[in-house]
This record gives sequence, C-alpha cells and structure tokens, in this order.
Amino acid sequence: MKQLTAAAVLRLRPRSKRYEVRDRGGQGLYLLVLPSGVKSWSLRFRRPDGRTARLTLGRADLSGRHGVDQPTIGDPLTVAEARWLAADVNRQRAKGRDVVVEQHRARTDTFAAAALLFVEEHARKTRRWRETARILGFAYPIDGSGEPTVVVGGLASRWAKKPITEVDAAAIYAVIDEARRRGIPGTAARNGGVSDSRGRLVARTLSKMFSWLTAHRRVDANPCAGVWCPPAPAARDRVLTEAEVKRLWRACDEAGDVFGPMVKVLLLTGCRLREVASMERSELNGASWTIPGSRTKNKRAHVVPLAPFVIRIIESVPVIEGCPYVFSTNGRTAVSGFSKLKRRLDRATGAPDWRLHDLRRTAATGMADIGIAPHVVEAALNHVSGAKASVAGIYNRAQYSDEKRDALRRWAKHVEGVVGRHR
Repeated sequence: MKQLTAAAVLRLRPRSKRYEVRDRGGQGLYLLVLPSGVKSWSLRFRRPDGRTARLTLGRADLSGRHGVDQPTIGDPLTVAEARWLAADVNRQRAKGRDVVVEQHRARTDTFAAAALLFVEEHARKTRRWRETARILGFAYPIDGSGEPTVVVGGLASRWAKKPITEVDAAAIYAVIDEARRRGIPGTAARNGGVSDSRGRLVARTLSKMFSWLTAHRRVDANPCAGVWCPPAPAARDRVLTEAEVKRLWRACDEAGDVFGPMVKVLLLTGCRLREVASMERSELNGASWTIPGSRTKNKRAHVVPLAPFVIRIIESVPVIEGCPYVFSTNGRTAVSGFSKLKRRLDRATGAPDWRLHDLRRTAATGMADIGIAPHVVEAALNHVSGAKASVAGIYNRAQYSDEKRDALRRWAKHVEGVVGRHR
C-alpha cells in the first residue's frame, strides 16, 4: 500500500470483520476500519521493555477540512494530522518516554474516562446500569455488547477532557439544577417544568460514581458531599380500589395483546415492572416463573408460582418466532414505552394519581385483606423486611413455596371475581 490520501481513506469500505490498512507515510501508522464503518488511526511500536504496543490516536476525520498545526490524541484526525502525531509519538519514544503509560494516565484522569471506568467495572453489575450510563453521557448498543457511544451534549462529552479532580461542588450543583429545570444533559426532557426526580437521578448517580472513585483512590474526596439534592417524595400508600381495578381491567382489554396482559400480570403477581416486562419464555416452567437474581432488586432469584388465571393470560400473548421475550412489540427487545401506556390507561380508567408500581402495593394489600399472613405476602413478593430482615433473615431461609402458591392463587381468584362482578 502506498501513502494513504484523504480520497483513499474515504473510499475504504467496511467488511464483515475489522481490518487494517498500513500507511507508508507514517512509521507504524495504521488505519483501522470497523464493520460499523467507523475508521480510526492507530500506531504500532515497541515499548521500552520490548513489548509490542498499540496506541489509538483518534478517529479518521473525513470532513475534508484542513489540519491544525499541533493536533492532540483523541481528536478527529485528518491524514496529515495522523502522520504528524505518529511522528511526534515516535520522537517522544526516541527520548525514552513510555507514551502508553502517559496516555493511559492522562485518559483515566479525565471525567469521561473515570465515568466509563465506573460504568464498566461497577454499574454494569447493577440492574439499571444503562440508565446510569446514559446519565453520565454514554449510550450502549441494545444487546449491551460493543463499545458505547458518547451522547452529544451529555456529561461525558461536555467534560471529556476535564480532569476528574477539577469537578468540584459548584459544577455538581450546576448540573443537578440544570437537570431539574431543563433536563438531564444530552437527554430531551419528557415533560416541561421543574422536575425534582431528574435532579435527584443526576445527584445520586454522580454521588455513587465519586464514592466509588474515592474508594478506589482515583479521587481524594467526593465533591457531591454536602451538595443539595432534591428530597425524595413522601412514601406512597396508594392502593387501587376494587372499582378502579375493574376499570383498569377493561382498559387492559383495550390496550392490545401485549400491553394489556403485561399490566394484568403485574397486578396478579405483585412483581416489579421491569421483572414482568422482561419476562423470558425460558424462565417459565409449567406453573412457575423463575426470575433470575440479575433482574430482582435484592439480587435473589425469585420463583413465582403462577395461578391458572395468570397462565391463561400469559398464553394469550402472541408468540413471536425467535424472540425470547413474552412481552415484545418488535421481536428483538422487551416491551417498553411505559409512559405512553400509562397515559392511555389514565384516559381509560379516570383513576387519579396512580402509578404502575402501585399495582404491587395493591397486590400486597389485597392479599393481606383476604387473610394471607404478612410473612407469606413478603415471600410471594420477594420482599425482605419485617420477619426476614436483619439477622433473622440470615437464618430464616424458608421459601414458603406452598404458602406462596396458595397465596397467589387466592389473590388471582379474588381479582377474577372482582373483575367478573363488575363486568
């Protein structure tokens, strides 16, 4: 291959696998072409200890602009800029500097690098890691694999090169206030006006990240300490009445063959929204459904006995060939769009001030009302408190399998009677 030109770089087409093209115009300089079409420059060389190394210089800039005099690593690079950087790195290497170590140190000291490290090494082990990543300014592919993209206008973009040690309390407060008033950086606000919940999400996410960075000695202190955070709303005690359950059931019948059954299963099992929405057919085994610990709030696998009424509802959902999810509209991902669904249900039911999570409370309260013991209700809902909390919970490992099955059957029978009486 001869020296690459801007036109030659532009003509290179992606293949099914990534490939490299060497540029004779720069010592050790290569152009990497990914299957996605992304092209980036990298430099190959040997480190002072003799090990081979590769240093990513930056994405290929195909805009046709003129280069700058002294480009920096990490910026979009024209052919000329990539060659200049390659020559500069090679000059530094000739002086005995380990550019790999220096670049790694420089990158991990920025907010963007520290945030990505937090997501990869900590947040991805939690249930809502995608939301955490999005708040910090990263978007991952649907299947969770591959490299994330930096959200335009997000924190990782805004503070890409800002040293992590320079993110102070004033900057934290400014971002929290911005999220409350205008929306989370890089994300369009779903509703207008001031939203304490948005500010609280940003405040808690940044605080968790800096606490983790402090524990891992990346920073000396958490700059979020002492910064105002919007207070949590008062604990809810909303429980749907039987008349509201009846109207909700009718609304579910009109909501379609995916959303309607999903909401009914929420009410009849008392499970959380994400647990039900992401239900996979492989998790169903006859009259039981096993939710893996990776999807439960307390990280414990939860076996949910399914009443015949619930089984009939699940079986009514059309099967999409090749789709692992019970509730899906596109055959690739679990159902989503809950805000839109909630608005439809609100219009159909006319029920004031209720949320989908209130169905879990309604199930718990309803089971207690029909005479089911509190510890059995907690077991049925995979809720650890009361009799199974603290030290007692360590020794009390009873699963109450038979009691759970009886409780959920009685609750389903009760709901079936309620919606039948009000038809």
